Amino acid sequence: MASRPGRGLVVAVVATLALAGCVADKHQAQVPTSAATATGAPTPELARFYDQVPEWTSCAQGECATVVVPLDYADPEGTTIELALARHRASGGESLGSLLMNPGGPGASGVDFLAQATSMVSEDVQRQLDLVSFDPRGVQRSSPVACLDGPELDRVTAYDPDYSTDAGIQAAIDVFAEVGAACQQRTGPAIGHVDTVSAARDLDVLRAVLGDDALTYLGYSYGTQLGATYAALFPERVGRLVLDGALDPTLSSDELAEGQAAGFENALRAYAADCLAGAQCPLTGSVDDAMAQIRALLDHATADPLPTGTDRRLTGSLAFYGIALPLYSQPSWPYLTQGLRAALTQDDGSILLQLSDLYFDRESDGTYATNSTEAFWSIGCLDDRQSADPDEMRAQAERIQEVAPTMGSFFSYGGVLCAQWPVPVVGGLDDYSADGAAPILVVGTTNDPATPYAWAESLATTLSSASLLTYEGEGHTAYGSSNACVTDAVDAYLLSGTLPDDGTRC
Repeated sequence: MASRPGRGLVVAVVATLALAGCVADKHQAQVPTSAATATGAPTPELARFYDQVPEWTSCAQGECATVVVPLDYADPEGTTIELALARHRASGGESLGSLLMNPGGPGASGVDFLAQATSMVSEDVQRQLDLVSFDPRGVQRSSPVACLDGPELDRVTAYDPDYSTDAGIQAAIDVFAEVGAACQQRTGPAIGHVDTVSAARDLDVLRAVLGDDALTYLGYSYGTQLGATYAALFPERVGRLVLDGALDPTLSSDELAEGQAAGFENALRAYAADCLAGAQCPLTGSVDDAMAQIRALLDHATADPLPTGTDRRLTGSLAFYGIALPLYSQPSWPYLTQGLRAALTQDDGSILLQLSDLYFDRESDGTYATNSTEAFWSIGCLDDRQSADPDEMRAQAERIQEVAPTMGSFFSYGGVLCAQWPVPVVGGLDDYSADGAAPILVVGTTNDPATPYAWAESLATTLSSASLLTYEGEGHTAYGSSNACVTDAVDAYLLSGTLPDDGTRC
């Protein structure tokens, strides 16, 4: 299927799982009229949204509220939608303001993320700032995208396309054309307005209704794209932005796919080396031998899906997601070892299927707990459209194969997903430099599988006021899941505005 290595939070297995997905192509940018004047004040048409006072009520997450925003910022007097927020009040008594957060995706629920955030954000920060998270437009509780029922989504996520012929490519395009048609039918007009630029405009409304003059923000993975878009739209409203597990929205779709393929390949090699050095590893020989064994398993699952003890079999696509999920967090590697041992020694795909189900938020009864997969597709296809030309996709697949011979095939032919999406692409911005913004902190992990370190370097260069903090380690994102060096540096920035020294490595 189309390249999508990860797309949300998976609490039970990894500390922070977020996605680098389809990112806005600056060459397709159409920037709507600004929601604010040059001084940051909202336009008269938008004032009623900015002037809202949310009504907070007790909920499982702490306190919850909804905020109304325009469906289309180009028509603020038209249809409106509601955004769901959750808040954990500052524990030290008087709050100094709000820390707005986004866990990634696109498609991950920020409301669901809040409970996990309280174990990731330091106690020092929680004493002084309210933690506030939200479901972006189209996600879970915020006018959610709806496309497929459980059995229909099962079929799509298990689908193994045949890209070896033009007919096979067209068959894959047709599958996702049916998905897009279902999304349009079941979601309605909102399917054309769940893009990242609109979500960034929502972020400014949330900032205002929370009573903050400037945005204090923590974004993971795709959340860094959302934060960078906000900074570019509202540089005068940037307070302290932490962008962890960075995407640079100026990169092309091809660069993103190739970078992610290499990132997961490198993470899998690191896992294989660790596995081979330990006990009970089902892999044998050298690291290269181990990688070949994993590739053979993926090929086997594609040609002859593995039994799982259920009426579902482990296809190649499901096996890929089952392998990819534990790579987001080094402490999760033992789950991958268990899954590979069962598959390689017993022809049993059940553990890898469970990991894949966790990735997709699939419940044991066949329902899906969230709409994260459908939101991922819908947001991604509005932000960008990769080429669906067979020759261009084959050329890219060859480039990806060179840098990722084991995992690369699952990052190729990404153009099929959006080739016949039923609403026009929105695109991103022409300029992401955010000139005039206050200092921004970008955090990158050296062997991050989903958002390669080079992207953090690139985003820190793209944003004119950004500094880069480097975590030397494995896994996706760093703050709250790495070490005290990262925590202390991020805390100092969030609480006092003190940036780490240039070139700081933890």
